[in-house]
Amino acid sequence: MKPAILLIGTNGQVGRELIKTLPRVGDVTPLDRQRLDLTQPEDIRHAIRNFRPALIVNAASYTAVDKAESEESIARAVNAEAPAVMAEEAKKIGASLIHFSTDYVFDGLKTVPYEEDDPGNPQNVYGRTKLEGEHAIRASNVTHLIFRTSGVYATEGRNFLLTILRLATQHEELRIVRDQVGAPTLNSVIARAITDILTQFCDSRGGPFSLADVSGIYHMTASGQTSWFDFAKAILEEAAQSTSAGTWFTSATNGLPLIARRVIPITTREYSTPAKRPAFSVLSNVRLNRTFSLQLPTWQEQLHSVFAKPSARMTKPEFRS
Repeated sequence: MKPAILLIGTNGQVGRELIKTLPRVGDVTPLDRQRLDLTQPEDIRHAIRNFRPALIVNAASYTAVDKAESEESIARAVNAEAPAVMAEEAKKIGASLIHFSTDYVFDGLKTVPYEEDDPGNPQNVYGRTKLEGEHAIRASNVTHLIFRTSGVYATEGRNFLLTILRLATQHEELRIVRDQVGAPTLNSVIARAITDILTQFCDSRGGPFSLADVSGIYHMTASGQTSWFDFAKAILEEAAQSTSAGTWFTSATNGLPLIARRVIPITTREYSTPAKRPAFSVLSNVRLNRTFSLQLPTWQEQLHSVFAKPSARMTKPEFRS
């Protein structure tokens, strides 16, 4: 009998992919925002007590970075208070918890990749509430894996990839920030990596996942680093060369041709937003590599796989011995 998995947040980019991959590991019960309101703690408690899973995977998050500045209470409810309840209930029933956090827990003042033990100093409400969620999970003493990701994008939803393609059908010139550096990561790569990790620790008899020895925080991002400016250029270059991107591309562009001819680099100061972003939020994946023998592809490889022919697309992260 496969272990029971409660997957929370199936509306999100990573959650949508985990629905496809997690059945390899266990019997998955998916809950989207229509079935579970994360601003209602008692609803969360009831769901966990009702399903009694061996593993809770929380892929839900309030990710509207700028909107969070004016909706701090909602962002905190989803990003901090809800994970605290999940951790508390998981601890009571002997379940393990997987949770996703962000590179925005850091201030961006470093010039080398952030490690898991570097002190957090978020510069916006989104990052602050995500860090509060991390602290709550750790304080509960539940067995957990917290994965910090960066610049997650997908072929559906709302993200940088789709925004650039949409804007490229409307403007000949795009002005993109060049002084914010990170490692954009494809949602499907994250989902497959999580699933592959879990297969190493899965109790096929339906008991608890044996995660206690590896419990903690891990960074999980694409290898390498890039600015939003360079990422935007790479997106348009891939789009120009692709002949078989698929129906997602037609949906992203609404079937319109790309008319963008120039991408102009600008500074953060020239592009004012309600929320302050870290200038440098590249994360070190050394702990992930060392613990799970896992190396995610480079951001260039991940982006190329989105536009590649289906037969040539990347199927999983690389495990290294």
